[in-house]
Amino acid sequence: MQPLTVETLSAGYGQAAILRGLNLTVPTGRITAIVGANACGKSTLLRCMSRLLKPEQGQVLLDGRAIHRTPPRELARRLGLLPQTPLAPGGITVADLVSHGRHPHKGLLARWSAEDDRAVARALTATRTDTLADRDLDALSGGQRQRVWIAMALAQETDVLLLDEPTTYLDINHQIEVLDLLVDLNRDRQTTIVMVLHDLNLAARYADTLVAMKNGAIHAAGPPQEVLTEATVEQAFGLPCRIIPDPTSGKPMVLPLGRHNTTESSAA
Repeated sequence: MQPLTVETLSAGYGQAAILRGLNLTVPTGRITAIVGANACGKSTLLRCMSRLLKPEQGQVLLDGRAIHRTPPRELARRLGLLPQTPLAPGGITVADLVSHGRHPHKGLLARWSAEDDRAVARALTATRTDTLADRDLDALSGGQRQRVWIAMALAQETDVLLLDEPTTYLDINHQIEVLDLLVDLNRDRQTTIVMVLHDLNLAARYADTLVAMKNGAIHAAGPPQEVLTEATVEQAFGLPCRIIPDPTSGKPMVLPLGRHNTTESSAA
């Protein structure tokens, strides 16, 4: 499988240009986290990579083929997307929602098969939502719902999975639970994962590659140890900080410097 690549991509909404001549190669079989300040273009890039937004210039390639010229059902068998605020019909059960992930594999007249049952069961088991299969989605907690949405994406059985802020609105326990699940998916299935994250420390801990964006362009990209520097964080986020090793992972950890929590301000 060739990498997912972005070539000279420019995109926006109406007259508002967001991305400008952006180039990116996503490492195959690894976890990539896109980070940056609000309105820097993170979600716009992910929307272009998932074909939800058509670029004004440039292209996104999957296996060397432009995704905007790939038939939708064929693309959906290769690339899955979990948007920031997914919507589901009211009253739908967990099992029914996860079953929707099999639609790209079904022809117009194809019947539900034993393999479809197995794929749904694998997805429910992997996300530990099998005990919730008969419950209504609306009755679940935020963390449980997010695991169910990921289960639907797993049932799609794609090589690439894109997630737009999968930990938003979750407490820290459920954030860790979701990110641990994505690491398991990456290790067990070698799924290429690209996710937008706000928390720099979680991004550094869980991702193999960080892509830091600023003003619609890539400011820095590479391993967390290379990207998360004090200079990069201040330039991309406008945030003075100190970088120390994460005592758990050894990855870089960002310590923000506010006006009232430094040694100098405490001594004043």
